[in-house]
Order: sequence, then structure tokens, then C-alpha cells
Amino acid sequence: MGTMFRSEQMALAQLFIQPEAAYFAVSEIGENGCVQFRDLNKEVNVFQRKFVTEVRRCDELERKLRFIESEVKKDNVRIPDVSEIPKAPQPREIIDLEAHLEKTEGDIKELTENSVNLKSNFLELIELRHVLEKTQQFFSEQDEANGYDPAHKALIPDDPNISIRGHLGFIAGVINRERVPGFERMLWRISRGNVFLRRAEIERPLEDPHTGNEFFKTVFVAFFQGEQLKTRIKKVCAGFHASLYPCPNTQKERVEMLQGVKTRLEDLQMVLNQTEDHRQRVLVGVAKELQNWSIMVCKMKAIYHTLNLFNMDVTKKCLIGECWVSANDIPVVQKALADGSTASGSSIPSFLNVIKTNEMPPTYNKTNKFTRGFQNLIDVYGMATYRECNPALYTIITFPFLFAVMFGDSGHAVIMAAFGLYLILAEKKIAAQKGKSEIFNIFFGGRYIILLMGIFSFYTGFIYNDIFSKSVNIFGSAWKINQTALPVNFTVPTGSDVIYEVDLSPRENFNGDPYIIGLDPAWQVSTNKIIFLNSFKMKLSIIIAVVHMIFGVVVSTFNYVHFKKYSNLILDFLPQILLLCFLFLWMVVMIFIKWILYAGKNDEEVDTVHGTSCAPSVLIFFINMMLFKEAEDTNPDCKPYMFEAQPTVQMILIFGALICMPWMLLGKPFYIMCTRKNKSKGQVQKTRSNGDVNPGLEMNEVPANSSEAAAASHYHEEEEEEEEPMSEIWVHQGIHTIEYVLSTISHTASYLRLWALSLAHAQLSEVLWNMVFQMGLTQHGFIGSIYIYVFFAVWSLFTLAILVLMEGLSAFLHTLRLHWVEFMSKFYAGQGYPFEPFSFKKILDEEEEEAT
Repeated sequence: MGTMFRSEQMALAQLFIQPEAAYFAVSEIGENGCVQFRDLNKEVNVFQRKFVTEVRRCDELERKLRFIESEVKKDNVRIPDVSEIPKAPQPREIIDLEAHLEKTEGDIKELTENSVNLKSNFLELIELRHVLEKTQQFFSEQDEANGYDPAHKALIPDDPNISIRGHLGFIAGVINRERVPGFERMLWRISRGNVFLRRAEIERPLEDPHTGNEFFKTVFVAFFQGEQLKTRIKKVCAGFHASLYPCPNTQKERVEMLQGVKTRLEDLQMVLNQTEDHRQRVLVGVAKELQNWSIMVCKMKAIYHTLNLFNMDVTKKCLIGECWVSANDIPVVQKALADGSTASGSSIPSFLNVIKTNEMPPTYNKTNKFTRGFQNLIDVYGMATYRECNPALYTIITFPFLFAVMFGDSGHAVIMAAFGLYLILAEKKIAAQKGKSEIFNIFFGGRYIILLMGIFSFYTGFIYNDIFSKSVNIFGSAWKINQTALPVNFTVPTGSDVIYEVDLSPRENFNGDPYIIGLDPAWQVSTNKIIFLNSFKMKLSIIIAVVHMIFGVVVSTFNYVHFKKYSNLILDFLPQILLLCFLFLWMVVMIFIKWILYAGKNDEEVDTVHGTSCAPSVLIFFINMMLFKEAEDTNPDCKPYMFEAQPTVQMILIFGALICMPWMLLGKPFYIMCTRKNKSKGQVQKTRSNGDVNPGLEMNEVPANSSEAAAASHYHEEEEEEEEPMSEIWVHQGIHTIEYVLSTISHTASYLRLWALSLAHAQLSEVLWNMVFQMGLTQHGFIGSIYIYVFFAVWSLFTLAILVLMEGLSAFLHTLRLHWVEFMSKFYAGQGYPFEPFSFKKILDEEEEEAT
């Protein structure tokens, strides 16, 4: 957990790598995934960089792989997952991989082309067979109409000079079924009704040889008179993409042609089967290596993209790169460079040089599968500034706890914890699944958060004594029934299911010894339950609010000390913490004083001043304190204050809070003015002393490390140029002071959502029990069992959908708001940028997400 307190310490390093070892070194660095490279060629066009040719080769290989993958998926061939992720191929292996992929692509294209041609021929023969079979009846009817013997006479006479009255010409073919209505209308229009169209549908679907999609077609025969009408019909058929087929005039020729078509279909079907078997064997063999090839090409492309960020030295013999790396990972990078030089056989070693810089490094928080979900909650709000305190460490405890305060039901908590535990136990199986929905991925990523929220909610539900809106009497109630307070002649009817609720009063019903832990179960049947819970949970919310905000202000001191801003401890932290303590911590103290001094057991004793009837309102005390008003003595038997020195203490606290406001407003600007004045005086004195001792000589002295001196002077010049004017400092400090003073009030009130959502969740659960499930308990016998089954199913559905899912999501969002705004605003700047290392694992995961 120590690494979560702050982000990793980063270093800016220069890598000096020999060109022949660069590929191997970057490959080793990518396997480790601990370096973020900087682009040293920002002014160079992407297409003019050194390794652009290699990147294009990788693009071409990816194109071939995409084509092969599409063909494999088209034939429903399973692509097995890789058991072990391969490393990036060596440069000499790339040529072999290119040749192999080119040969594989050519073979698949040839097989695909042959298959398409064979299927196209097969489709034409199928359509021709259907034309010959379906139109036999059409031709028979036409022969009978013309008075010919259908077995021997032709439909169209061979001698063109012979003209027979009533003779018809014909065109036969097939057309897509959905185009038939439009086709008929067009034929009617062009012929003015002089075309006789007969059609029959093909029952079985046909397969498109190019796409593999199935479609339905219809056989048609158009009878007509005249060559001019024949030409028009052919044009219409071409426009509707109808396929025309020749059809003999005599039945004998048609039968012979049909037999020939069937023979050709059988031969072609055998060839098609052999072709498909060969194609299947080729694709199955390719599918086994497809994932390996894709990973190797992806890694190779990433390496060359990274090498394009490097700069070549003047001698063209060394590649220079700059990168951000964690200080703890520098030995890992050095080992990767050494392994790269060894793999390439280079005699000149590559080395790493850490350089000093004034640039803000990226923020890198190391996480594991448990802490990653909590860290993501913080990063969504804003990436932490480099080396500032990381709220995720505290969020691991505070987030599920605040959620549980609003979601305090042990029954609902068990459901939530069980769901989170299932996601954790099955995480390997779930992580291996592909095609998961985005919403499920969100739940899966926060599985440890869900588990902790369920565990904490079970604890708060135990404290609230709330299990599906019901209470459990474990330790025995501390309340009793005062028979003197019951009505005269009161009796409980025998066998009655009526629940008698009583008004619990400490004076009449309290035994004096409180329930051991949690809420007394007697409150479940009391008429003043809401009044009691309302007061209790509201005070609990205020206590949690003040403790949480004070803790946030205290965390800011860690940042001030780390960044050596010791003045902020006096000018920011001290007035902020005092203002918060003088006002709202005092309110919490008054709550505890009230709980301690005023008790129900004092009602029966002599000391009635500290009985429940004299318990004051903390809120009225606080309002009077803010308005400088004295407490009103409304009851002569009670004291106006909880203790004698309370007015004096409140007056001191309110004046202390008033002093903190100008302290915050004026302290920091005055301090900056004084430091700038002293700094300018020191610079003038230094300039004068240099000029008096050695005018002109000492100022022109060239330091030994001229580059570092130039960088330092440039940094100081930037500081002076970026020095904020005092007017803006005054404005910013005024805004900051007003914001903090007002936020102490608004943020404290914002924590009352803990009280509101807790009450709402409990009441909604009780209403759902009374209005739904309890209705199933009204019947007896066989009907009663059916009632229980039905109403339990409805109650369970509503419980899961509304109380667990919707109410859980609502409590989650409110908890997130309390952390982002009320807690983290006290110390968290969130002005950094993330550390994005060059990692093969990350690149492959992104590729997989894009593919799905």
C-alpha cells in the first residue's frame, strides 16, 4: 500500500542504442511495459520518418491478415486462442512471414475464385433445371392452344414463311421473388396487356456464390407475339436483373436437355465438394497460426512506430530516444537494453542516461486487480498531479463505508456481496470471455468495490438492525411495556394477527440499560420510530461529515511538506482547520455532550434537569451562536445551556472563526509580496557585487556544463515570464477564501444525503414488504401456498430491481459525489497527466477491444 500513497517517482532518461540493436531493445522494453517514449521528431512529417517503409510493410501484412481472417470467419472455421503469446519476430523472420502470408493469401484467393466460379455455374444449372421442370405445364397448355401434338410438334415452326394463326413466342427465365410485382407491372405497361406471363416459385432458397447469402427466386415464362415486343421484354428482364435461359421447342428436346443438366449438376456437385474440402483444410491450417501471426505483426508495427519517435545522431550511427521511466524500473530498462544488444550480436552496448528536467513528469500509480477499481474512480475525476497524495488509498475504506451508511440493510448487503464474490471467484473464466457488454464490463471491473460495499453494508445493516426491513432481537430489548400507560380494560384478543404499536417514551418504557450493539428491535413496532431514526441518522451524518472533511484538510499537509511549501501550513492549512473545528467540530462536540448528559434514566431521578424533557436542540444552539444571540429560557425547570461556560466558549469560537477568514484572505498575498521584494533586492545586490569585483569578465564566463546551465537559465526565464501578477493573486485568493468558507457550510449540508438516502432506503424496503410480500401471507391452506409463491416472486423481483440495483446505483453516485467534491477538494489538485507506457499487452488489449 505504500506505493499508493503517492505516485511513482519518475525520471527522464535518454536511450543511446545502436541501429542494429534498436529493434531488439525496443521489443524487450515493450514486453516489460515500463517506459513512455517522447516524440523527438514532432516537426518531421509522418511520411518522412526513418522507419516509415517498415510501417507500411506491417500495414500490408495486417491487410493480408484481415483478408485471411474474413475468409476463415466466412466459412465458420474456429480460430483457436493462443496458449502462449509469441514475441516480436526477428527482422530476418519478417521476410519469411511476408512470403508465407503472400502465398497463403494467393492460395485462398485462388480457391475463393474457383469456388465462386463453380458455384456460379452450379447456380445457373440449378436455375435452368427449375426452368425446364416448372415450365413444362406452361408449354403443354400453349401447344394444346395452337393445336399441335406436344410430343412431336415445335412451338415455333422451323419455316419462317409459314404463318399459323394464334402462334405465340416465349421467353423463359428466373427473377428474384421480391421483384416479381414490379416486373409484372412493367411488362403490362410496355405491351398494353399483350404479354401473357406465367410464373412458379422455387420452393428452396438459392445461395449467392459471392456473398453466401440465401435468396428466393421465381421461374417465369412470358408469351408474346412479334419481334418488337420480344426486344422490349428482354430489355425489361435486363433492367430487373432477371436471368434468361434457352428452352427447346419440343418436349423431347426439353427432356433430353433436362437429363443433361442433371448429369452436369451431379458432376459439378462432386467437384464442388472436393473444392470445399480442400478449402476447409487450408483454412483450418491457417486458423491455427492466425492469432500468432496477428500478434507478431502487431508487435512489429508497434516497434517501428516507436522507433520513429527516436532521433538519429549527427554521425548516423546511433539512435537517441527520450522516455519517462519509473525510478524503480531503471534497472529493468537497462537489462532490456543489454538483452537487446546481446540478441542483435552488437559489440557496442546500449546505455541509459538520466537527465535533469524541470518539466512535470507523468503520474504513475501502480495498481493490482484489487486497487485498480478504486484508482479508476479517482482518475475519472482527474489525474493526480505528480507526487501529490493519492486519494485512492483512503477511498478503499471510506468509499464502501459511506455507501454502507446509505445502504444499511443486511439482507440487501448479502445479495450485493454474493454478486461481487461470484465475479471475483469466476474472474478468470469471465475475463476469457469475448463480446461482453459494456455495462457488464463496468460491473466486472468494480467487482472488489461491490464486494466491499456489500460487506460494509452488512455491518451498517447490523447496526441499524435492519434485515429486509425487519429487526432481530438477539440480546433482548431494553424497552418494556408500561401497563399504566395502556387504555382501561385493555386486552389482547386470542389468535389475533393485529400488531399493537406503542409510543416509546424513555420516561415510561426504558429499562435504563441500552441495547448491547446497534438499534433496539423495539423501535420496529413503535409509532415514533421515524422521529427517533430521523434525529439519530441526521446527527450521525453530521459527525461523519466533519470527521471526513477534517481528514481531507489534514491530508493537505502531506502535500505541503512534500513539495516544501511550508508557508502554506501557516497560511492555508491552519486557518482552514481552525475554521472547520471552531464551527462544525464544535457542533459535533455538542451532539456528544447532549448524548452523554441527557438520558431517559434521569427522568425518574431527582436530577430532572438532565432528563429528556430538558434536552436542548443542537441546531438552535448553533444558529444562535452564528447570530450572536443568547439562548431563550423557555422552561424554568431546565437550564438554557448544557454547561455554564458554554456562552463564553461559543463566543471565543465564533471570534476565532472570524479571525480565520482574513487570515486566509490576506496572509498568502502579503507573504508573496514580501518574498518577491526580498528576492529582487538579493538579485540587485548580487549584480552590483559581480560588477564591482570583475565587471564584464565574470558575467561572460562559460560554465563547464553549458547545456545544464542553459537549461537552468531558460527555466528561470520561464519562471519570471510566468510569474503571476499580484492583482491576479489577490483575485484568486479572494475566490479561494470565499469558496472555502461557503463550502464548509454547503459541504456539511451535502453530507445530509447520508441521512436522507438511509431513511429512504429503509422506508422503501418496509413499504415493499408490507404492500407486496405481506399480501401473500393473508391466505391459508393450498391457496395460501400459491399466494406465497407468487407474491414472493414479485417481492424478490422488486427487491433486486429497485432496492438492490437502483438504490445501490443511487447510493454509489452519491458516495462518488461526496468523495469528489466534499473530500478531495480539500487537498487534491488533479492537474497531472497519465503515464502511458509502451506495452505490448496494452496494445493487444486495445486491438481486441476494437475487434469486439
